[in-house]
Amino acid sequence: MPGMDSNLAKPHLVVGKVVAAQGLKGEVRILPATDFPSRLIEPGPRWLQRPGGSLQSLELISGRQLPGRDLFVVCFKGINDRSAAEALVNHELMVDANDRPELEEGEFHVLDLQGLEVRLDVDGPAIGHVIDLHHGGNDLLEIELSADGRHCLVPFVEPIVPEVHVAAGWLLLTPPQGLLDP
Repeated sequence: MPGMDSNLAKPHLVVGKVVAAQGLKGEVRILPATDFPSRLIEPGPRWLQRPGGSLQSLELISGRQLPGRDLFVVCFKGINDRSAAEALVNHELMVDANDRPELEEGEFHVLDLQGLEVRLDVDGPAIGHVIDLHHGGNDLLEIELSADGRHCLVPFVEPIVPEVHVAAGWLLLTPPQGLLDP
């Protein structure tokens, strides 16, 4: 069984969730939470965490995407049968947060977005800040509004988020009418 990660202070980034065992030889199905498939395919160190539990370090041996599906099948060293694979269901798959792939123009790492101020005008005050980025059919920014502490999900698309200034610590939001209403 994979060992416990002794360096819990080291930041990790969630890249997927184990959703099922695959076959009889210890493979698991991963629902990705990353735009970088290499994190689910390329061999190397990874971490698993059960909700509310501690991190387990393990080695990714291989991975592949299921044809026509947004699921990956991966094999971890030491997970050799179905029961071991089933024990990993609902664990989050993580990578070292400093392991950052090269980005194209207009792409951002989740950790760079978290904490950014949200403004409705370039020179205006912050109306809140970015909490997280949720992957799904569309990427959604989770924003906490300063006025009342509510969390809003905002589509992370150029017409609604036309400017992102990571180095300056803010992004511009041009929400359609009603998007931020309670």
